[in-house]
Amino acid sequence: MFNFAHYLITLVPLCMMAILAWALSLKNNNVTLVDSVWAMFFLFSTLFSFFAYAEAGPRAWLILSLVAIWSCRLSWHLHKRNHNKPEDGRYQAIRAHNEPNFRMKSLYLVFLLQAVLAWIIALPLHVATLSASPLNGWDALGLMLWLIGMCFQVVSDRQLAHFVSQARNKDQVLSSGFWRYTRHPNYFGEACLWFGYGCIAVASDYWWAIISSLFMAYLLVKVTGAKLLEADIATRRPGYATYMKTTSGFVPWFPKKVD
Repeated sequence: MFNFAHYLITLVPLCMMAILAWALSLKNNNVTLVDSVWAMFFLFSTLFSFFAYAEAGPRAWLILSLVAIWSCRLSWHLHKRNHNKPEDGRYQAIRAHNEPNFRMKSLYLVFLLQAVLAWIIALPLHVATLSASPLNGWDALGLMLWLIGMCFQVVSDRQLAHFVSQARNKDQVLSSGFWRYTRHPNYFGEACLWFGYGCIAVASDYWWAIISSLFMAYLLVKVTGAKLLEADIATRRPGYATYMKTTSGFVPWFPKKVD
């Protein structure tokens, strides 16, 4: 049975992780490290719930396995992408608006803030570990959405990595593969993954936990994901304005024709 006090305690290891990551970020004065830590917040939260409260039923093992695969893959991908690179432009902007003493302020403005967001979004993962009932159709739907999301995320990340590795593509726009049907296939995949987790929470009879999946989708579309990325990308990539006119913003669909 869901116990809010138990759920609140899961915030503790996330805050400890955030403080450790913040301390590591001070060495290079680069808070982009938090992107790699973001996915690991969810794995540590699920592991804590699993070992502290779970009855180790099939659903608890299912959610732990899915989260472990997703979080380790995403964290490693972001680490490779950001390693030895300058601080991401998003964080440079936050830094510029919060000087002086951003080094100290980044503890709560970046690291602890993301730990709290992860704790809120991890609600479906927590409640799924509490269930010892047999798997059902909602679990199957959740697994199917997770597989679709993982496919979109992994393939689109590889397509983008290959595209940017080619010198001839500098300042060009990737519009092939999954990127032909949506401007943000990786974010779409992420949303599918989280609706998959939400369905598994519904299978546990905690239907209200789906609100966290909806919150994650909102962040991906309107806050930290697609909207933030596209705030200035058209000024950096001349062909992006046309790409926006022809290609779906989030949900994959066939490209439009522009006269």
